[in-house]
Amino acid sequence: MHFDLSVGAYSTFVPNIMRLAKQRLSSNVCIAAVHMFVEAWIDRSYQKVINSADIITPDGKPLTWAMRLLYGIRQDRVAGSDILPEILQECEKQRLTVFFYGGSQRLLDETSKFLSNQYPALKVAGMYSPPFRELTEMENVEIAKKINDAAPNIVIVILGCPKQERWSAYMKGKIHSVMVAVGGALPIVIGIQKRAPRWMQRSGLEWVHRLSVEPKRLFKRYAITNTLFIYIIFREFLRRKIFRNHIRYDRD
Repeated sequence: MHFDLSVGAYSTFVPNIMRLAKQRLSSNVCIAAVHMFVEAWIDRSYQKVINSADIITPDGKPLTWAMRLLYGIRQDRVAGSDILPEILQECEKQRLTVFFYGGSQRLLDETSKFLSNQYPALKVAGMYSPPFRELTEMENVEIAKKINDAAPNIVIVILGCPKQERWSAYMKGKIHSVMVAVGGALPIVIGIQKRAPRWMQRSGLEWVHRLSVEPKRLFKRYAITNTLFIYIIFREFLRRKIFRNHIRYDRD
């Protein structure tokens, strides 16, 4: 499987996103967790969508462990819940505008209240909660026009995985802004959902906390994705080990 995670120190990711934002380049940012990795492994078309992104942050702690195990890369975790507040802070500081696309109207209303309190100088270009169904071609054209007319530097996309990554890839070249698909990070950042304790984040157990909060919705997903993730990484580890041994024996 080919999965183009971006590498580098945590401190480099937000500045790279802000550079795209300042230029209003039509681009997209994916925040990759284990769920996204497994979805991409199952669906090759989705894998292409992810790999076409300009930046793919390694959100899940298990992904950083896999990078070290398989490739010897010591990579910082770059979680959506961590970089979203920094993006909003930088936009406020640099007077860049933000558009929020996706989520329920209630979520957007709560977001508006939160931003007024925490980032009072932040310029919000607009917010839009789309219908909870597949949009028509005409509707997508109208949405692209609505966003472009508002001329935001950044579009925060809140549609959930894998819908938000597919939408951002589809709109690349149509929307003249950087689109950052944050998924479930927004409810955590604005305080609707409580984030796992720091020790669970560091230990790669944040999913256990989320499961305890939403057991009915997440049990099946985690049971399948976590098992498949372990299988994929273990298989790749064995494949690389056998390949290295084969090369060694050939040389001998």
